[in-house]
Amino acid sequence: MATQMFEGRGHAAVYQKYRFAPGKELQQTILTYLQEKSVNAAELVVDVGCGSGQGTCFLAEHFKKVVGTDISEAQIQEARDAPSLPGVSYLVCPAEELPFDDASVDLLTSFTAAHWFDIEKFMKEANRVVKPGGCVAISTYTLDMSLCYGNCSEKLTKVFRESWDVLLKYSHERVKRVLEEYKDIFEALPFSDKKRITDIFDKIPMTVAGVVGYLESVSPYQAFMRNDPEAAKSLLQETEKRMLEIMGVSSRETPVEFRVRHVCVLGCK
Repeated sequence: MATQMFEGRGHAAVYQKYRFAPGKELQQTILTYLQEKSVNAAELVVDVGCGSGQGTCFLAEHFKKVVGTDISEAQIQEARDAPSLPGVSYLVCPAEELPFDDASVDLLTSFTAAHWFDIEKFMKEANRVVKPGGCVAISTYTLDMSLCYGNCSEKLTKVFRESWDVLLKYSHERVKRVLEEYKDIFEALPFSDKKRITDIFDKIPMTVAGVVGYLESVSPYQAFMRNDPEAAKSLLQETEKRMLEIMGVSSRETPVEFRVRHVCVLGCK
């Protein structure tokens, strides 16, 4: 069964506030692939492991009926509470037990969530619900991340990565799938027509507060908090302080550019 890491209402609220939607390059990669496979007029799109709905909302801009699913009731409540377009709905269910008929789904997606699934069971379920000619798009951002601000980008990135290095000590074993860039997920996809793209680069507008909030939202930080709350809080405070000092600013709302590399597994049944 899927690993449940984002259950608490407090964590779900942080996730909703600070997790970013799929960037423009990732969006375009997926939409271009769907156009090639003639899936643009999809009747039913299902976003699995949708969390608080960032990817689901992107899909709703392009398709009439989009259903976001997640195992976490707290995450789904956050998604339902957020503004959304007509045609979007949310369901609480495991990724391995999707409440859809056989061959009923035109597009099945998952954004930075599939590493938590029981991949063998999820792939069987994906193969069951996706129509012949339907598509799957499974992506994650990698830890290849950097920060850009004036002439101090290198120093900012160093501070950010040092903080990540601390957090990685608390990461769940399934984060290994992200570090290995979804190779096993690509191999497990039971479609012969498939590909894995590893060089999708996006620039996400953020603030210093947003970068620190992103760190707070990740599962290793939540594990760190459970293990040593004071040290975890201190890490975020020190990270923010160092960033502001490097930038020579006082406001945590100062804009920065967050650069991230995505991996995307695409397949057509």
